[in-house]
Parts: sequence; C-alpha cells; structure tokens
Amino acid sequence: MAKFRLSAFADEYSPSLDRQLEGLAAFGIDKIELRGVDGKNVSELTEAEARGVKRRLDASGVTLSAVGSPLGKIDIGGDIAGHIELTRRVCETANILGCGRIRGFSFYGTEGKRAEVIDALGAMTDVCCGVGVLYCHENEKGIYGDLPERCLDLKRTFGDRIGVVFDHANFIQCGVRPYEDALPMLIDDIDYLHIKDADADGTVVPAGEGVGRIAETLRDVTAKYDGEIVLTLEPHLHVFSGLDALEHGEKSKLRGSYATNEEAFAAAVGALRLILEDIAK
Repeated sequence: MAKFRLSAFADEYSPSLDRQLEGLAAFGIDKIELRGVDGKNVSELTEAEARGVKRRLDASGVTLSAVGSPLGKIDIGGDIAGHIELTRRVCETANILGCGRIRGFSFYGTEGKRAEVIDALGAMTDVCCGVGVLYCHENEKGIYGDLPERCLDLKRTFGDRIGVVFDHANFIQCGVRPYEDALPMLIDDIDYLHIKDADADGTVVPAGEGVGRIAETLRDVTAKYDGEIVLTLEPHLHVFSGLDALEHGEKSKLRGSYATNEEAFAAAVGALRLILEDIAK
C-alpha cells in the first residue's frame, strides 16, 4: 500500500524562496518542487546560486521532490541543440540540489512530427541518464504528450529512461477524463502526481471540487503501489509571479475566489488533506 508524501510548487505561495520555506513550514510540508526562486526560474540558476539555494533548503529541513524545469516547453522546430545544452545545465543544478528528478515536457507544434519529438527527447534523456537524473514527463495541453495515449507512447518508447507525472487538470483541459480515461492507461507507470483539479470547462479549482475524481485516483494508486508516492500541490488558484511564463499562448482559467496567493495555497493544502483523511478512514 502506498504512502503519500506532500510536496508543493511553493512559488505559488511567494516568489521569495525564504517566504516559500516559511509557508511550507507553516503547513507542515517538507518537500518542494523547485520552480521559481527569488524571481528566477530554476533553469536560470548559476552554480553559485544553486549552491546557495541548497544551503537554505538544508537549513530549513526541506528537500526537493523534483526540479520543476521548463525543459521540452518550446516548439519542436526551435533550437533543439540549445535545449539539449540547457538540459545539461539543469541536470547540473539538480545534482547540486541533491535531486534525482527533473520535471519536463514534450514540445509544442508536434503535429505529424513524432519522429522529431522522439529524437529530441532521446538526446535529452541521454543527458539526464548520464548523470543519474530521471526526466519526468508531465502531460500539458498542447504538447506532444498531452493525451494519455501519447504519454503511454513516450513511456513505451523510453521505458525506465522517462518518468510519468500525472496531472488531472491538464487532462481535463484537453477534454480527457483523468480517472476514467487516463488512469487505466497510465496507472502502472506513475512516478508522482501533480494535484490540480478543474471543472468541466477547464477552470482550475481545489482538489475534489472539480471533475478529476482525485479521491478515487488516490485510492486506486494507494492500492496499486507500495512505498512512497509524492503528491505535488500545484494550486493555480490565484495569479502568481511567473504564471505568464508558464503558459503558451492560452491563459489559465482561474476561479478567482481567493484574495491572495497565501489564501489560495492554504485552500489547496486544506482540500488535499481532507481527501487524504477520507481515504485513510
């Protein structure tokens, strides 16, 4: 039976790393999927900055569940060679931070270009595997691996060289039912989950308030796996610093019922904990 461990994109609480760590401590969370650090994306950190971040994390008792990189979030017709070099730098950062997982994507503009996607991801996973880092693919609207069939295609193609990140809201925004359609295809291969729910129209809402059937998903995952499974909160319930940079020509639909990032983050934590308490009964 799986044991769930909470992590979070704490840059949705604050752009300041010190405030992120304070927020995590306030909610009793000791893991982070590091994405935004004091106004910079984690992929932009210098070696010295990464070492400084590691010291701050160590002092707070927080460890990384994954590096929340933007790898694979460019057009497949773009600068792939430059992107492979970026992969090297992100891997170096991951190793400095003591983290064996990098979250990444599978490129935009991929219609009819599966071979190019496989070639590019192959080169990137070569880099990752060479330094002991797992490239964990997140389903994101508009990339090659946005639908469960193509997520499964990537997993079958790359095997243990690639991980699977399961995101309910992203599937919903692609017209996919996460529990009914995606989970049966991917449940054998999930490395960890992003906790983000959505209404049928794609509006992001707290876990359990949308159509993602997150509680049922977690019950099935609990029964399927032994050991620890990370659940990374990605609230997307309030506009936060860096949100625009994460989107690719389409704005996220936010319910807008929270006055601050802190309030939205608290709602996301509370909603997930209610689900976990119910599962544990």
